[in-house]
Amino acid sequence: MTVTATNPVRVRPARSSDLSSLADIVNHEIQTGTASWSETPRSQEYMARWIVDRTGAGYPVYIAEEDRVLGVAGYGPFRKGEGYRFTVEHSIYVTPEARGRGIAKQLLHRLIEHAREDGLHRMVAAISGDQDRSIGLHKHMGFREVGRLPEIGFKFDRWLDLVFMVRDL
Repeated sequence: MTVTATNPVRVRPARSSDLSSLADIVNHEIQTGTASWSETPRSQEYMARWIVDRTGAGYPVYIAEEDRVLGVAGYGPFRKGEGYRFTVEHSIYVTPEARGRGIAKQLLHRLIEHAREDGLHRMVAAISGDQDRSIGLHKHMGFREVGRLPEIGFKFDRWLDLVFMVRDL
């Protein structure tokens, strides 16, 4: 499968020089959106630990960049316990001005490739029920909805559903 964005965007592993941009991207979503249900902004130190924890455990963290960082994606364990070792859950965040350009699709494609290379079995997406574009992207990329937990999250004074989507690898 060939995946391209409308402009040349490079996907590469994250590095420490990306920390400020990564924190900005994640914090924008925390403060304004529902892709993350966290309400506490993330420091650069938090993001550095997150990258070290993920990559130290053999999981990827990628960024998409053009002339600057436009998105971040990674995956990690779905749940604790050895029985879940072949299943991962991922996250993708893209800057508002870069949305609709195929960047999240590129990042997700790279995560799927990496998971296959690692011999994993399933990838899980846990998506806020109001994120129609994200749900559509995941359907397009071969994920299927397997469950919906109604009104399980609360952010911005409203209840949110959590949609679970799964893709075989």
